[in-house]
Amino acid sequence: MSSSAALAQVTVPLLDLKAQYNTIRDEIREALDRVIESQHFILGPEVEALEEEIASYSQCEFGIGVSSGTDALLVALMAIGLEPGDEVITTPYSFFATAGAIARLGGLPVFVDIDPTTYNIDPVAIEAAITEQTRAIIAVHLFGQMADMDPIMRIARRNRLDVIEDAAQAIGAEYKGRRAGSIGHLGCFSFFPSKNLGGFGDGGMVTTNDPGLADQIKLLRNHGYRPKYYNKVVGGNFRLDALQAAVLRVKLKHLDDWTAARRRNAANYRPLLKLAGLLANDSSTTTISDLQPVAVPVEALDSRHIYNQFVIRCSCRDLLMAHLKSRGIGAEVYYPVPLHLQECFHDMGYRSGQFPVSERAASEVLALPIYPELPEGSLATVVDVIASFYSDVLR
Repeated sequence: MSSSAALAQVTVPLLDLKAQYNTIRDEIREALDRVIESQHFILGPEVEALEEEIASYSQCEFGIGVSSGTDALLVALMAIGLEPGDEVITTPYSFFATAGAIARLGGLPVFVDIDPTTYNIDPVAIEAAITEQTRAIIAVHLFGQMADMDPIMRIARRNRLDVIEDAAQAIGAEYKGRRAGSIGHLGCFSFFPSKNLGGFGDGGMVTTNDPGLADQIKLLRNHGYRPKYYNKVVGGNFRLDALQAAVLRVKLKHLDDWTAARRRNAANYRPLLKLAGLLANDSSTTTISDLQPVAVPVEALDSRHIYNQFVIRCSCRDLLMAHLKSRGIGAEVYYPVPLHLQECFHDMGYRSGQFPVSERAASEVLALPIYPELPEGSLATVVDVIASFYSDVLR
């Protein structure tokens, strides 16, 4: 393969939301006009309709619209009655909100390491971390693939623990035919603009099959009012805007097509990387040590990976990312510092080396462009630039 093409300046962004908007512009504007004409901007009919549609899509009985994915986690923990000093077992390899919501309520995040192929919480490690203070488990479905939920739920039942699914990156993902957000006691979704189903600002959703939890979350999201100005509990302002709901209702109709395109792009990356001599792993038997030169995502059996991110791994990640960006290729690190090593959790006593799988992932994982509207040929361009890194930069 000649490196001349790879060295030419190209532009392949990590995500192009304008390309998506151009395909649904008229539908979006009609939906926004409908809300503006109604002048009903907080909760109301649009939010109620979205709640029903997301609940149905996620195979759940109830959906409760909230102000963000972070607030979805926060109100879910409030709904199960998390108190100061309660412990919540979760993964150190996630977006900060997973542990931040626990800490904001005075709870203690208890971290356990991840599976090296899926990046999700390792169920084997959970039971050993349970104490008398353990109240719940937050299982994160990272990058669009669900955690191994059956053993997690068995552990939770044996120990009478609540399970919250952090499905911020996983709407529509499946585990043995069941959708993200439908297996645990509560599911938490984010509609941040970069998500597979993204709004025009912040937004979130909590799903559940428990009518009592659904009622409690509805109460908590609006200051505990019932009726207005009569506060039964101390809640918060976690309400979803009607404008966001209207946008999301339009996008939800297209979500399965967009997911199919993401999955198609992911499938096409693999033979391109292999043809270029870059592929380190070809099967689900790959382990964390099989990293030269590039390892690609592994889809667990009986799963539907929705590819919020397409992450590769390499031992020279930072150098590769700099090379890609210098050639106009979008690439991003999710996440460079595992949660147990964040400064704000220093007093919890965690140390470097305590969760080696998470720490190694944080130093090696790199996200490549995967969005549905990628122009034909862009995947090959990305692979050509990666190949030029190994042939020209590291030779």
